Amino acid sequence: MLRRDRNRGLDPRTDFEEIYRSLTLYEFPWDFNQALSFALFRTYAVPSIGALLSESRGFDDTQKRYDDTGLLLERPLVCGFDSADGRAAIRRINQMHRAYDITNDDMLYVLATFVVVPKRWIDDYGWRRMTYDEVTATVHYYRKLARHMNIADVPERYEDFADLMDSYEAAHFAFDDGGRRVADLTMDLMAGFYPAPLRPAVRVFSRGLMDRPLLDAFGYDEPPAPVRAAARAGMRVRAAVVRGLPPRRRAQTFGRSRRMKTYGPGEAVTERLGTFPSCPVHADAEMMAG
Repeated sequence: MLRRDRNRGLDPRTDFEEIYRSLTLYEFPWDFNQALSFALFRTYAVPSIGALLSESRGFDDTQKRYDDTGLLLERPLVCGFDSADGRAAIRRINQMHRAYDITNDDMLYVLATFVVVPKRWIDDYGWRRMTYDEVTATVHYYRKLARHMNIADVPERYEDFADLMDSYEAAHFAFDDGGRRVADLTMDLMAGFYPAPLRPAVRVFSRGLMDRPLLDAFGYDEPPAPVRAAARAGMRVRAAVVRGLPPRRRAQTFGRSRRMKTYGPGEAVTERLGTFPSCPVHADAEMMAG
């Protein structure tokens, strides 16, 4: 029995936390991890986001930044929004954001990437497509997160999230030295998860999965067409292999991932994750920092 069968009979408008939890921890854990990483990567191409991330020095320890982000986003997912850990994680995220001048538009754009990029990633590279109810549950999950983060004017439908993301990128994607620095640091981190001889290929492979506007915004060279074709073919081969595997019976969480390297067992205390600016930062460029 496929894991998604457990979601049958659940209402995506009221049971969205359970449905989204099944999607990310059982059905598509690797895909969601990759897609959400790419979603955040896209935000660096908006100068008001990439510049402030660079200026705030939040990426000086890129591994810790990656781990803290993954753990804070996972707490409400695993434990629930109303759990002690879920509330503490959202409180930490909000504390960090309040230290910076961040527009609601930038916050809304980042939220939209969390909704849209995983759906598109799974449509292209997943072992199956997401169902209508799963997409609806995803929308409701992030609408609830937005309420906890006091983000205004949140769309009600997936199509509206997609339109928002696409139009925001068309209007705001541009080269910025700070955004390029953060992108390079992130690319170095991602490549560092693989043996040294493979890292140049990992970088080229990753660029092969990026669209032209994103590459242009970072000033990255576009890979040759055969490289793009090979990268996408490789993803389709992976999907075919995963499709033939038995259903996952144990949740695959970020906290147990080999890529999470900053904390040992019991060390990742929610209230201590993230950054702790000594005073509010009012930067010329505004963005989602934390």
